Amino acid sequence: MSETELVVRAGAVIALRLFDVAYAIDLTRAQALWAAQARASSRLRLTATPPKAMAFGVPPLALALDPVTLELDGQMVTAGVTVRLYDFGAISIALRVPVTDTVWQGFLQRLNQVEHTLAVAAGVWGRLLAQVREPLAAALERPEHSAAVEEDYLVGLVQAFDQPLTADALLQQVDLVPLLSGEHRPLSEMAQQGLLRQRFSYYHDDLVVLTWDRAFIYEPRGDTDVLDVIEVANAQFLEMRYYDELLDAELPRMYDLVESARGARGLVASRRFAELARRLHTLVAEVTELTERIDNALQVTEDVYLARIYAAALDLFRVRSIGAAVDRKLSIIRDTYTALHDEASAQRAELLEVLILLLIVVEVVLAVVPLLHR
Repeated sequence: MSETELVVRAGAVIALRLFDVAYAIDLTRAQALWAAQARASSRLRLTATPPKAMAFGVPPLALALDPVTLELDGQMVTAGVTVRLYDFGAISIALRVPVTDTVWQGFLQRLNQVEHTLAVAAGVWGRLLAQVREPLAAALERPEHSAAVEEDYLVGLVQAFDQPLTADALLQQVDLVPLLSGEHRPLSEMAQQGLLRQRFSYYHDDLVVLTWDRAFIYEPRGDTDVLDVIEVANAQFLEMRYYDELLDAELPRMYDLVESARGARGLVASRRFAELARRLHTLVAEVTELTERIDNALQVTEDVYLARIYAAALDLFRVRSIGAAVDRKLSIIRDTYTALHDEASAQRAELLEVLILLLIVVEVVLAVVPLLHR
């Protein structure tokens, strides 16, 4: 650490909160509903990356809300608010608290203040979400009435210091570990190395460091693509978590329903097997469709730098491992569907055989009875 502390000339603390609000969102209809209130909106695109190198599968819808006021360490601070809607049912809300002409320790303190204030003032997020959900309710397909699955992420962004710095010089002059960990006590060497492992630079004077719940970005050119990529990865994590928890709850219920169906007999059992098989087939189809949309939220072709950051974020958030767990659970449900379908077919075939035998018996009886009366 240098004796002269760096000053952040221009930067921001960005707090993200993501909510699962619906099975899907009709973004075209949402944009029309928002425009009907004379409010501006736009489809998000990466600003510094050509579309052929990296693009959104379905570009999110970006909305602007009125700024909010936060009390940070006894001071009233205005934070900008932006909202993004994803077609797979997620809403992301970002609070941006500007930081100017502040020494590095002050920047670190402001980041921690924002996190603490939003943690204890939980109503802030609820009010902001209501400002979006209520006017856009008609665009939400099968809405969730309570946003049970949520995620948050904190970003420290610096666009300019009081002196030009390379990424290497920045790492030598400031300790990023307290910012990335949120800890006040010194961490072990191993923990520090782990926090700084996922760091990236493209030019000599930019730097991105990712962790599980925080990130630091030094971007003198004002490029927002890295922020957008981190947000998409968080949205994918949120939705994968939702479907993983949905299937976790569905599997025990499915086993109970299968046992209940097997306890029935004859036509009732066949009907129960068929109904349960249709229900499971519908569930598999819906979850498969949505997980494919989630997987294709961001398509990477040529931009190696952003692709590395995106892949690192997906790994840190365990999106791929959760996705693999979802696939395994879907496989179990598919196998159960196949078994139920086969069992229902077998029950129907057995019932037909019984009916045919009864018809044969009836025909024999009808043929024999007249002979006995002669």
